[in-house]
Parts: sequence; C-alpha cells; structure tokens
Amino acid sequence: MAQLSAQVLNSLRPRTPSACSSTTMASLWYGTQTPIASVKVSPGFWCSAEFNSCRLSVLGSDRSRNFSVVRDSAERSEGGVAMETVGDNQVEDSPGKLEERDFTGTPYVPVYVMFPLGVINMNCELVEPEVLLNQLKVLKSVGVDGVMVDCWWGIVEAHNPQGYNWSGYKRLFQIVRDLNLKLQVVMSFHECGGNVGDDVHIPLPHWVTEIGQKNPDIYFTDKEGKRNNECLTWGIDKVRVLRGRTAVEVYFDYMRSFRVEFDEFFEGGIISEIEVGLGPCGELRYPSYPENHGWKYPGIGEFQCYDRYLMKNLKEAAEARGHSFWARAPDNTGSYNSQPHETGFFRDGGDYDSYYGRFFLNWYSRFLVDHGDRVLALANLAFEGTCIAAKVSGIHWWYKTASHPAELTAGFYNPCNRDGYAPIAAMLKKHEAALNFTCVEMRTLDQHEGFPEALADPEGLVWQVLNAAWDANIPVASENALTCHDREGYNKILANAKPQNDPDGRHLSAFTYLRLSPVLLEGHNFLEFERFVKKMHGEAAQES
Repeated sequence: MAQLSAQVLNSLRPRTPSACSSTTMASLWYGTQTPIASVKVSPGFWCSAEFNSCRLSVLGSDRSRNFSVVRDSAERSEGGVAMETVGDNQVEDSPGKLEERDFTGTPYVPVYVMFPLGVINMNCELVEPEVLLNQLKVLKSVGVDGVMVDCWWGIVEAHNPQGYNWSGYKRLFQIVRDLNLKLQVVMSFHECGGNVGDDVHIPLPHWVTEIGQKNPDIYFTDKEGKRNNECLTWGIDKVRVLRGRTAVEVYFDYMRSFRVEFDEFFEGGIISEIEVGLGPCGELRYPSYPENHGWKYPGIGEFQCYDRYLMKNLKEAAEARGHSFWARAPDNTGSYNSQPHETGFFRDGGDYDSYYGRFFLNWYSRFLVDHGDRVLALANLAFEGTCIAAKVSGIHWWYKTASHPAELTAGFYNPCNRDGYAPIAAMLKKHEAALNFTCVEMRTLDQHEGFPEALADPEGLVWQVLNAAWDANIPVASENALTCHDREGYNKILANAKPQNDPDGRHLSAFTYLRLSPVLLEGHNFLEFERFVKKMHGEAAQES
C-alpha cells in the first residue's frame, strides 16, 4: 500500500492566476435572470462592476461537511431568502420574487436529496428503516433521481486501524437499490457536530483521537495554540504518524475498502458519484472560522497553520525562497471576529499585498490545492471508472473588500487583483473531478439587509465559481445552503442551475437538496418541491 501510494503522491505545481483590474467591472445577477453588462476580462474570471471587486466564493450548507452559513439570519430567512412563516412550518412566497420562467424543454438536471445526518448510528446500524423506506417512496413518486449519504470515518473505522464496519450502509444501500434510486456517497473524513444543522455528534475514529492526545500536532492549530479536532492537518498527509501510515494512505485504504465492499452497487450503476471529503465539513478549506473557538459571523477568521508539520514546511519554503526570516505566519491579522480595517494585514493597502504577504498567501493556498491533488489522485485509483467530486467552501462575507480576508484565512487566495479559484478548478480538471458548491438559493440583497457590515456577495460568488469551473470544462453540481421550502428560493436555484440565454447552454450537472425531513414532506412544502423537481427535469409544471 505504501509503495502504491508513493507513486501517486505528486504535488500539484502552483498555477499563475489571471489578474483583474479592480476598476474593470460588470453587474452580476442581482435578482435578474440575465447578467447585465457582463465583461469577461480573462479566462475563467468574471468581474463585478457594482462592487469594485473581482471575485466570488461559495457558501457551505448546514450539514456538518458543508457549513459556511450565517446562523444569526436563520430566524429571519431560510436559504438566504426572506419569507414568512405561516404555521406548521409551511412557508409562502415573499415580495420581490423572481419572474417565473417556463423551463419546459430545458436540460434535465438530476435532483438528489440528502439523508438525515443520523440515518446511521454509531454502531453502524440503520435507524428506523421502515420510516425511511416510506419517505423514500414518497420522494420516488415525484421523480427524485436519488439520495446522498455521508459515510462517516468515525463510524466505519471507529475502533481499530483498518477494522471497517459497513453493515448499516449495506442495508441502507439495498433499500435505495430496491427503489431504483441512485446514490451519491460522501467519504466523510471529518467530525460531525457543532455546526448549523448538526443534530448528531460523530467524532473522528477513537484510535485517531488517542494518537491526538499524545501528538496534538496532528490537528490544525491557531496562533493561540488551540487545536481543531474536526479533521487532520494536511501537514501529516505524507508523514507516518497514524500507526505507521500517512494520512492519505489512511484515506486511500478506507476508500478502497468501500469500493470492494460495495462492488455490486458500483457495477449495477446504483452509485453515481463519490464525493471525497477534503477538510472540515468535508470541504476543501482550512478550518478558519470554528464556532467552538469563538468565531461569529462575519468575523474574518484566523490562519490555521501553527501545527509543527505545517510550520516546518513553511520554514523550508522560506529558506528555498532565500528569505529565512519569512518562516512565520503574519502577526498583524487580528482575531477570529476582527473586521479587515482593524488589522494591519487585511486593511486596504495592508501587508497582504506586500512581498512577504504574497509569499505567505501563496504558500498557504498552495498547501490547500496540493492536499486536494494528493487525495483526489488516490480517490481516482480507488474508484476508477466512477465520477468523483469535491466540495469547495463558500466564503461570501467581506467579498466586496480589496483583500477578501475571510477567503484568505480559509485558503482561497482571492483578493481583488487575483483569481483564487482558477487553480482549484485546474486541479479538479486534472483529476476529472466535479466541483460541488452551495448557496444557489441565496440573494445578495438579503445579506445586505441582515448584515450590511459584512460586505457579502453570495450571488457574485456563485457566478464566478460557475464560470471558473465551466471554463475549466469540469461538471458543476450544487446544493442549497439552508433549508428551503419556498417558491422564491426554488426559483433562484433554477435560475442558477439553468442560466437564461447562456450562449453555450451550460447548466448544473446535478442538484442535491438539503435535507430529507418530515417538514419537506408536508402538504404545501411538498407540492412546491414537486413543482421544483419537474422544472429541474425540464418538464411542464403548473404555474400558480
């Protein structure tokens, strides 16, 4: 195994991003169906005229593997769309809704529904199978294509290295197959719990946390020395600290075991996609805004590179550059809840754009891309012939500043004069992996109303990422960020899934709805969902 892994652990070389003048802009999809005065200034890169910024990010969902959501706005809106609760968790459309479009005859976009987080318990047993079966039959009746499930590392390999227990998942998959539904499966190498929507707690495997008690540097670490045990630091990707194995070897062994155990579901075409967890919440990012360390929206977050493995690599990078005194993280970045203008590093004209700042941010973001490169290379070995995907987090707050500080601390080197997502898209293209992102139901206007100080732009974010991925010629899938039951949110999803008047006819490759629940299946809510599925499929839907 070690020899096999060594053959594919080649690092992705840094790519030079496209530059963008902050004075060259275009207006982007603010509640409209069609971009107005869109100006493409370089390959894979669009700019926003109204806000003097040149980038987008992506927003995470409320499940553990996908969290970048504003918790404080949840009572005001769901899915980032203002709406009115009308009792029994039913919802009505809000004023200012998008114009209704007729999607009849448009491309077919498959619709999946996420399983509840606790569908498999810590003993790897299927919870309430009869209830689940009935719910799946209801979903099947309105044409849902399939379901998504997290395969938790902390459940399957809980007690001993390479001691895998897939029993509950096998029973679940059999039910899905019997209903002729498809499966999107997530390799979840992170902890579940503590994020928006997390109603269960699934820690990392016990044998891993035992190692962490003796060697806490296996976890990401902030400048105060606080450890984050959501996932393992990428600094040990190629270091044998996990009972003789490197982190990526552990991930590969887990994926290979899954592929062998569920061979019949691969061969039968039931498993349509494997999404590979690449960081906290399953997203390719640093854990820069952990709530358990005191972060609150819209704080800029903190760099997470203070474990001894990452600091050793930073020292080597500085020495290779010929500036050994650069072997440090910046010391003027504020704290988790700082605003950019309060810091010397992120303020306009700050050190983020100095020679040292550019060196550090290049190193920090390159490590993120290299980690994705290593793990996806092994995923392609394990799942040869099956589509793989990766989740990219959406950091939409402070987007309309020059430095984009929340993106920088998360590892996306995306200030207004640099494209931080093209290197990620290029890495995914290298492995023929799809890009999955969220917040397609959110509106920038709602963010302005709720948190004007955050200078957020989720709509601009979606547009950049869509084009970065499509320009790299990779599939783009998506999810909603917060629970959505209303017409307004569904219409926004549809507008992003199938951009109107796109000369190339581009569209999402799939959409996954967050999440299966009794509330979704209630009368009015389910009628709206059924109508949405029909439109995603390009079928005629009754207008009202």
